[in-house]
Amino acid sequence: MGERKPKRADARRNEKTLLDAAAAVFVASGVDAPVRDIAAKAGVGMGTIYRHFPTRADLIIAVFRHQVDACAEAGPALLASNESPYAALTQWIDLFVDFLATKHGLAGALQSDNAGFESLHAYFIDRLVPVCAELLDAAAAAGEIRAEVRPLELMRGVGNLCVGADTDPRYDARRLVGILLAGLRCGTMGA
Repeated sequence: MGERKPKRADARRNEKTLLDAAAAVFVASGVDAPVRDIAAKAGVGMGTIYRHFPTRADLIIAVFRHQVDACAEAGPALLASNESPYAALTQWIDLFVDFLATKHGLAGALQSDNAGFESLHAYFIDRLVPVCAELLDAAAAAGEIRAEVRPLELMRGVGNLCVGADTDPRYDARRLVGILLAGLRCGTMGA
């Protein structure tokens, strides 16, 4: 088979608009939301969605990958634009919390028999753990956080703190994540 040609800039923009719309609808209504709602939010016909994503699984996978990529790309940009690595880390973790919040219903969909979902966890780990590691390393090198913090542990901790938000509207995961991040600082909790 030949190599796939890169998409034109306008096609990439259209796909991004469609994926952003799908993500917003998934947040509001879950991954089982009607395709017509996604089409309306994106300002396209349902045929356009089906042309790009023939099945719901294809759309869910594309949204997931799109959001992982956006989160991964944000890390280096935040590190370059912030005056401190710790500030970049906290902003990135805030984006990571947003990413986790958009996964309403995705866990159930991931348990489906669709083989396309199998590689998503590996993709998530491969793309996001190195970004988190870069941010942690920079903050540790600047003396802002403890050096022994491991990226996957931090990401799992943040993920676990976000779990309760699905079932209890009074649960404030962002506040708890803020407490976790404050605990990373050098000189806190006896470090």
